[in-house]
Amino acid sequence: MLMEVVLTLVVGFVGVWFVVFWSYYRHIKRVPSPRLWPIIGNAMEFTTTSEVLTVLDSLYKKLNTKTLRIHIGFRTLVQTKDYKFLEFLLSSQSIISKGIGYSFLHEWLGLGLLTSDGQKWRTHRKMITPTFHFKILEEFIDVFNSKGKIMIEKLQKEVGNKSFDVFPYVTLCALDIICETAMGTCVNAQNEESSLYAKCVKDMGRIIQQRGLNPIYHYKVIYQFTKLCQEEKAALKVLHGYTNSVISKRRAQLEAVAKSTQKTEDDIGQKKRTAFLDMLLQATINGVPLTDKEIREEVDTFMFEGHDTTAAGICYTLFNLANHPEVQQRAFEELKDIFGDDTERECSYQDLQEMKYLEMVVKETLRLYPSVPLYARMIKDDVTYNGMVLPKGMTIGIYAYGIQRDPDYFPNPEKFDPERFAPENYDGRQPYAYIPFSAGPRNCIGQKFAILEMKASVSKVLRHYKLKPATPTHHLQLAAESILKAVNGVKIAIEKQTY
Repeated sequence: MLMEVVLTLVVGFVGVWFVVFWSYYRHIKRVPSPRLWPIIGNAMEFTTTSEVLTVLDSLYKKLNTKTLRIHIGFRTLVQTKDYKFLEFLLSSQSIISKGIGYSFLHEWLGLGLLTSDGQKWRTHRKMITPTFHFKILEEFIDVFNSKGKIMIEKLQKEVGNKSFDVFPYVTLCALDIICETAMGTCVNAQNEESSLYAKCVKDMGRIIQQRGLNPIYHYKVIYQFTKLCQEEKAALKVLHGYTNSVISKRRAQLEAVAKSTQKTEDDIGQKKRTAFLDMLLQATINGVPLTDKEIREEVDTFMFEGHDTTAAGICYTLFNLANHPEVQQRAFEELKDIFGDDTERECSYQDLQEMKYLEMVVKETLRLYPSVPLYARMIKDDVTYNGMVLPKGMTIGIYAYGIQRDPDYFPNPEKFDPERFAPENYDGRQPYAYIPFSAGPRNCIGQKFAILEMKASVSKVLRHYKLKPATPTHHLQLAAESILKAVNGVKIAIEKQTY
């Protein structure tokens, strides 16, 4: 009797899998795919995040294609680095829903700008866009300067060491910056490395990745009983509690000012700086203010998107400069032209605009090491591309890391060459081949903020330290997690800068 029940369940399970598999396969069967196994599909090809990029690159090469079909369990994914396909996807006004993996962020970010779609995304995008106007971004420069100064002081203890991982220093600096610019509050992550908030931000990044990697954790009915879920709940209690507290206090301050009979610009805080939170508290949609929950979702989204991604970009830029002394020297000479030999003068918004060569260095770094190497779109309604139906419910993977290292678009793609982005060499006529910030209607709204922060942080380091390759030579072991992560660290060496 028991064997009959088990057999029935197995047959039923296989039957459901086959129905789901066929519902997608019949539409996209002409897309090349590696060998499939029943039920598990291609799952055995992708066992760890550190293998994803290598496996994908080898599959594209082996199958001689720029678009792959991948099946993992009940899920079907079309993974592409084809320019025309990416142009179709990223320029679309209707294919704007994020892939199913983004649902793992819902408990933390709710339906903020990153995870929402439809009308809510459109109205919030329209509302938030003005907060990244250059006049507002200019107000954040003093935060970049003050937090960068702390990082420079912390790095002093590494002078003379043959090798150290720069990522822990940069990620704490980036966390300090994002907290102050997003919420107008200081978590002092660099000076208090035991900060509970900082720890919980780091924990959530790990938890989201572990859940994405293990198919068993994809199903909430199972996940809710796991130890990992309990860790997530504990971290979210701290993160949401902190953000809610800051919102409540700031709203009370603004209301007190509104009732005051003597209002001055300084009444609502420092005149020279308005946090992202302040702008959200004063924003309305059709005349209706945002709820505290909506504000928390957007602040938490800004925290998530603007922390590790920017930190990764800064680290890989420092790594490239350390390993390409001729590029570093040219970037340093540019800084000398701007600042002279005054290492203590804080940079201004105008100074950052003048760092043309350093911006080329940052852009070339993001080409080789895009902070988010893979992202995805969900097809909400059947659409046709190139005579092929993309069925409702299917996920399309966008392989930014792949197309940005494709020789069809970037000759000698493995070479670090900032000159690619010199005005005379890069005309932007293929905007969907360079997509570290995505492209089209769902491009990264904070990309100008990120570039400014990267330039401010890197220039601060270069003005104080000369970067050297790690000894012994360090080769990055890249993993496709929520960011492009070096699992063996981003190791360099530094010595005092000479003028």
